[in-house]
Amino acid sequence: MGQKVYPGRYTTENNEDVVVFIIGMRINKRWAFRKWFPVFKAMPGMIRELYENKDELGFLSMESFYGLRTTIMISYWRSTDDLLAYARGAKHLAAWREFNQKVGDNDAVGIYHETYSVPKGSYESVYGNMPLFGLAKAKKNRLITPEIRTAKKRLSAVKTNSSN
Repeated sequence: MGQKVYPGRYTTENNEDVVVFIIGMRINKRWAFRKWFPVFKAMPGMIRELYENKDELGFLSMESFYGLRTTIMISYWRSTDDLLAYARGAKHLAAWREFNQKVGDNDAVGIYHETYSVPKGSYESVYGNMPLFGLAKAKKNRLITPEIRTAKKRLSAVKTNSSN
């Protein structure tokens, strides 16, 4: 059974700050399996931990994508403090130590991350005929009404409501 599709156009609430964290790896040398596979296999345990402890950790949701050489995980967090606290946590530190021991500066595998701290009212989204995805999975999925039909209206809705 597939995910429930929400027919029509939806958006998300943008009345709270959100942190978007993008992390991934790139296999630079496919034949160096012993170098990149430990990096690849470290993620499922951390993802499981995040979903099992969402409220406590401040983790909201995530999406994952896999290409021929590159993986990417986009995650949404309640705050940068929550994200940084998780980075200092036992499971992440253990994975980071293992990476440094097995890979270090070896160029067989690359890793990357980007962090965006986005203030409330400074982001918007639209989903047409989609299951819960991205921010709509991380935050509240909301039907688009005439008052918020355009991106400009969705972006200004929080500013308008805040000045009342």
